[in-house]
Amino acid sequence: MSLLKTLLRAVTWWNGSTLNTALYTARKGVKVGEDEQGNAFYRTADGKKRWVIYNGEMEASRVSPDWHGWLHHTFDELPSERPLPHKPWEKPHIENLTGTALAYAPPGSIRREQPAERRDYEAWSPE
Repeated sequence: MSLLKTLLRAVTWWNGSTLNTALYTARKGVKVGEDEQGNAFYRTADGKKRWVIYNGEMEASRVSPDWHGWLHHTFDELPSERPLPHKPWEKPHIENLTGTALAYAPPGSIRREQPAERRDYEAWSPE
């Protein structure tokens, strides 16, 4: 690892796990699995603490609902061992796109390339 990466890990949390988290994970962490995005999930030997080391940007919405439930002690079984049943109408998990170019823009929004034509609105003009 380069000196710059090591320095960034030591002083910032948004560039991956901090140095303290890496040390704690090395000392007490037991790796229990990875998700499809490469995020690694850990727990302590007694199972009381659970955490995730993100693969890339640290964004909580990148954790799938299956692993989210495990992280928050909603259920004890690992999603890799006992996946949640999914309904046929459920969409696949996607991360939060707010603030990106792919964020939802409703009809008429100025963020759309071609705003929808408004026929139900008449602009007010002073007389």
